[in-house]
Parts: sequence; C-alpha cells; structure tokens
Amino acid sequence: MEKELVFRPLEKEDYGTICKWWKWWWKGKVMEKDILPDDGKGGFVIEKNDQPVVCGFLYLTNSKTSFLGWVVSNPKYKQKDRKEIIKLLIHNMEEFSRELGYEYIITVCSNKHLIDMHKDLDWTVNKQPSYEIIKKL
Repeated sequence: MEKELVFRPLEKEDYGTICKWWKWWWKGKVMEKDILPDDGKGGFVIEKNDQPVVCGFLYLTNSKTSFLGWVVSNPKYKQKDRKEIIKLLIHNMEEFSRELGYEYIITVCSNKHLIDMHKDLDWTVNKQPSYEIIKKL
C-alpha cells in the first residue's frame, strides 16, 4: 500500500494535538495561541496516512521576509522517515513563502538535528549560538 503524505494548513482543532507534542518535547511547556500567527492556525502540518507527523508556523511580514517557527513533530510517530517528512515540511513552507512573493525565510532553532536538516536544504546557519528571547508585554 502506497503511503500518502498530505501537506495542509493548520486548523483550529490541531492546536490541542500540537500542545501535546510540545509538552512531550519541551518538558511540559507550550506556545500560547496569542504568540502564534493567526491565533494558532498560521502554519502547516504534514500527515501520513491521516496521522499528523510534523507541523510548523509561518509568520508573514510586511517585508520580503517570512519567519518559520516552532517546528515540532509527533513523538508517537516512530517511522524511519520522520527526518525526511520534517525536511519536506520546511521545503513546502519555503515554496509557500516564495509563491507569496517573499524573498527570504528565516528561523531560530537550537536543536542540532533540526539545524542539520536546514543545512541539508541549503539554509545558511550562523556559527554563533542564538537564543529565542521573548517578553510578554
């Protein structure tokens, strides 16, 4: 049986699932909807045979730059193609940004595996460590 991958926009109902993934990977922490684009719907997910595997959020700006953030995968997904599906998500989000007229896409991350995936996709990686610095006003 052929395995079907679907790249689709996030829906309101996806937020609860994504929070479970964040809690697993980030030891109980989640991103609140109000920090996410479009109240938690501004991004994409890839499903394999109707099972959500990975998602990411896309901030669209008034410049020529979009921002890819908060990529997270389903910790219960145990197939060996997880890395390739994550790379496909990033690539598809690049293409979506390009189709909207953006000339740059940036991200911030600290996960070595995710950094390596970006390198595989020809992203330029700063050699200096970066940190997400957030302040709720």
